[in-house]
Amino acid sequence: MELKSEPEILSPRLKRGGKAFNDENLDLLSHLLDDFIKVPGTSIRFGLDGIVGVIPGIGDLIGGIASCIIIIAAWVRGVSYVTVARMVANVGIEVVVGSIPVLGDMFDIAWRANRRNYALLTGSVYEPRKHTIQSWFFLAGLCIVLIALILLPMLLLAWVFGGVMHSLFGMDIHGLFRI
Repeated sequence: MELKSEPEILSPRLKRGGKAFNDENLDLLSHLLDDFIKVPGTSIRFGLDGIVGVIPGIGDLIGGIASCIIIIAAWVRGVSYVTVARMVANVGIEVVVGSIPVLGDMFDIAWRANRRNYALLTGSVYEPRKHTIQSWFFLAGLCIVLIALILLPMLLLAWVFGGVMHSLFGMDIHGLFRI
């Protein structure tokens, strides 16, 4: 007696989330959050994220939480992890820089993390390889910028410390480390 087993066909992650995570709803959400309102006579557009971001302290946090809906939808739909990480970085940049009064709000309106993330979501579903490579480059550039932001203050502090040691004690900073 020969047993034949049929392979089990699993449904893709695209089916989870129902209609809440379909393209139309996510496009509408990103539109409402980033470019729903147009300033008359200009090409400047902003959304609810820009309006809520004006509230000191919690505005950018609330906008960041609303932006996580698109990230969750990307994860549910099976977008690559590096693209999801890029989406998280987009929202993180928006929240951190957006927390700076006035200038951060202008950056928040210009950055449009939700529109970027929606474009990443749709692009990675239809062209997964292209968006994965672009996401790796983006994250590598972001890491370089973060390393520079860490190293530059340290180098500046060492330079200032060397100048203070030289002016106070007449010694070169390199003389401290000679054995």
